[in-house]
Amino acid sequence: MDKRFALPEKNLWYLLAGLAVMVLGFVLLAGGGSDDPQVFNPEIFNFRRMYVAPFLIVAGIVIEVVAIMYKGKRNHEE
Repeated sequence: MDKRFALPEKNLWYLLAGLAVMVLGFVLLAGGGSDDPQVFNPEIFNFRRMYVAPFLIVAGIVIEVVAIMYKGKRNHEE
């Protein structure tokens, strides 16, 4: 029985890297709320939450897609 993965080891490392980038994006996106629901906290609209975090999340998704689709160079010696 063949016990190889569907993806090469290099691609699995890319998948883990993409997951780490997405997790970092979600961590940066968290917070900014207010303890009192009647008080507005403008910190929710800062640069980190509006631009950096969504960019990292989308970059992580792109890395995931590339990691799944990338085949690499193959040596065909026949």
